[in-house]
Amino acid sequence: MKNVKIVTFVPLKNAAAMRTALGEAGAGVLGDYMHCSYTLLGEGRFTPQAGAKPHIGQVGEPSVVEEARIEVVCERSKAKQVVSALRGAHPYEEPAFDIIALLDEEDL
Repeated sequence: MKNVKIVTFVPLKNAAAMRTALGEAGAGVLGDYMHCSYTLLGEGRFTPQAGAKPHIGQVGEPSVVEEARIEVVCERSKAKQVVSALRGAHPYEEPAFDIIALLDEEDL
């Protein structure tokens, strides 16, 4: 089974809903456990440009938002549906996320 790690950043008030959406889409399965995730707190910084419709902040003004970094692992075959769920649950019009290919233990 080939896995990927998906990482995203959301405002703190949206973290629980994001973890739920990712888990329901098939992410966060580790052996006999499901809905596994890791959350780290930090700050997101951005400046919306002309044409943006920011969820937080104003066009042309720098913003700093307390955010949760949420990490989940999923099977590569489920990554597309997990990213779709991420986009659907994310409050930002342009969500930031990473998809990181993982090695299986037997590949070491």
